[in-house]
Amino acid sequence: MLDKLRDIEQRWLEMEQRAVQPDFYNDPAAASAMLRESKRLEPIVMAYRSYLRAEETCRDAQEMLSGAQDAEMKEFCREEFERGKREMETLRDELRILLLPRDPNDEKNVIVEIRGGVGGEESALFAHSLFRMYSMYAESKRWKLELLNYSETELGGVREADFMIVGDGAYSRLKYESGVHRVQRVPETESGGRVHTSTATVAVLPEVDETQVELRQEDIEMQVFRSSGAGGQHINKTSSAVRLIHKPSGIVVACQEERSQVQNRERCMQMLAAKLYEIEQSRVEGEITAQRRSQVGTGMRNERIRTYNFPQGRVTDHRVGLTLYRIDQIMDGDLDEIIDTLATAEQAEKLRADAE
Repeated sequence: MLDKLRDIEQRWLEMEQRAVQPDFYNDPAAASAMLRESKRLEPIVMAYRSYLRAEETCRDAQEMLSGAQDAEMKEFCREEFERGKREMETLRDELRILLLPRDPNDEKNVIVEIRGGVGGEESALFAHSLFRMYSMYAESKRWKLELLNYSETELGGVREADFMIVGDGAYSRLKYESGVHRVQRVPETESGGRVHTSTATVAVLPEVDETQVELRQEDIEMQVFRSSGAGGQHINKTSSAVRLIHKPSGIVVACQEERSQVQNRERCMQMLAAKLYEIEQSRVEGEITAQRRSQVGTGMRNERIRTYNFPQGRVTDHRVGLTLYRIDQIMDGDLDEIIDTLATAEQAEKLRADAE
């Protein structure tokens, strides 16, 4: 591990030196990629240097102890040695986590799809609640939300909502949200006060460059229609909305929120690329982990991942057995405790796999 850390520190130092060269920004794309890598490696380098300092503390304490004459000095040296040893153990664990293989998509923007599931109108109303929750979470992170496709019911529910969230590390946080979300509450349409159970599905896809997947124009059927969203002067006046059908896979994507047909088509191509990328990634991961796979962050859409129980004011994430009794704050976008717990569980699973 220490050899690997030395190599990482050397790589980081080289990038730091390159970043101050006058011609560094001549290639903006390469400069941006190098800065991202430097930012990713910096916590590892800082932890490694702290480890080396703790190691030096232990070494110095041992040398001082061998030459100490009085009992007070010997006790001081022993305490310094034990302190350095504890720091080394803590930093060693931290470095193991920092060196775990990273999801290459973690720093990407995301495309989120929300669909009403079982439960009729109540499921659509719950889908709207989830859309609001993610919108508020994105706002708390100062991420930008761009609406792609939005279809609502007469009562204000959501049949389907597709949107992109643009921000550093968006996928690393939101990837755990893929799956079936279940709600237990008294619907607005229920006169008898009975608690109903409904579901909505969430899919979180990393934004993908179209060059990462094979998209042949002859495989894509394009349809245009008039937008039916909630606003915009172009609504119902021009056929600016676009629907793309990928004939080999049967995948259908639509976008109606942009002002022009060209813009909507570009958005559709982004969504289609992301979906095809997800299918390929799932196939590869399935082959690699066919014998053993973690239940944290698997992103399977048929998994019931979380229950929102309004009468009891609780939210339970079934993957890690976490129950929180503050449903109002969570529905207002306070998701960090849930996401942090899921990320920690995923790290622990990776550490176990690494040790096997």
